[in-house]
Amino acid sequence: MRDLHDWFGETQREFPWRVERTPYKVWVSEVMLQQTRASVAIPYFQRWLKLFPDVRSLANASPEQVIKAWEGLGYYSRARNLHAGAKQIMEQFGGKIPSNREALESIKGLGPYTVGAILSFGFHQRAPAVDGNVTRALSRYFLIEENVSKQKTKRLIEEKAAGILDEKEPWVTAEALIELGAMICLPKPQCAACPLRKNCRAFHEGRAESLPIKNREEKTTELWRAVILIIADGKVLLRKGKAGKVMADLYEFPYFEMGKERWPRGEILKEIRKQFGIEVAAVRDLPPQNHTFTRYKAHLYPTIFSAQSRPEGFTWVPLGRLRKFPFSSGHRKIIESL
Repeated sequence: MRDLHDWFGETQREFPWRVERTPYKVWVSEVMLQQTRASVAIPYFQRWLKLFPDVRSLANASPEQVIKAWEGLGYYSRARNLHAGAKQIMEQFGGKIPSNREALESIKGLGPYTVGAILSFGFHQRAPAVDGNVTRALSRYFLIEENVSKQKTKRLIEEKAAGILDEKEPWVTAEALIELGAMICLPKPQCAACPLRKNCRAFHEGRAESLPIKNREEKTTELWRAVILIIADGKVLLRKGKAGKVMADLYEFPYFEMGKERWPRGEILKEIRKQFGIEVAAVRDLPPQNHTFTRYKAHLYPTIFSAQSRPEGFTWVPLGRLRKFPFSSGHRKIIESL
């Protein structure tokens, strides 16, 4: 793997999580990188560290503060797991991230990849860190023609990854493989630039583009929603996502599920009376927004309505304070269009 190390030393990208590394920084960055591209993660990572520079500060934060800091990244369960994991580390490990696999695996939200990354990059231990990039690269390098979604194949790739780690600097090999998959061994591979092509079996057999073999991606479900912004006395009606749901702990404007066509105003007014028991008047439509999350693509059609009163039992927030609350990216776009 000397060629891989040399390539990585010359071409590795500069990221804030690669500077003055700590196990905590590795943990946070790797969870974010499972969520989005590295270039997108940079400002989120920097903001997170300003708010929660260590395990203790994260553990002491409120759920709302954590969700707000994660706002825009999506998959908010990962933020909740980071928060729960930090509390667990404070309670069970004296505030120090443990350096052994068994203890790390007991922490909420830490899967095999994140555990491997913390051990490798945070503690410089001999541990493979196998993400999608590494899976793709090694399935080609070793010509693994089995479905990489199956546990048996995952274990095989873990074994292969562990077997090629450098004796002196195993963490460098582990990270170089991730970089290789992110920059060169892409779904459409750039084999001419690959430092491993000399020994890559898929390259020599012309099979690189057909690997890895995996399950078909789940089909996206489309949703059409009428989003309701009811404003009274300068305040807007909000609701909070229920615990256990995809949007738990996030605020949102009320919405109604529609068919593929935008509802007529009369239908929306009837539904508002039914659900909220208030009379409103339509003010104006806002630009439609799209919001993709998990396996859904939601088409949002927002309309502003005015009300003469604010019934009790609902959450009413001043318009000027909306940006202080955590929203899903789709509803955040609606706020920006106000």
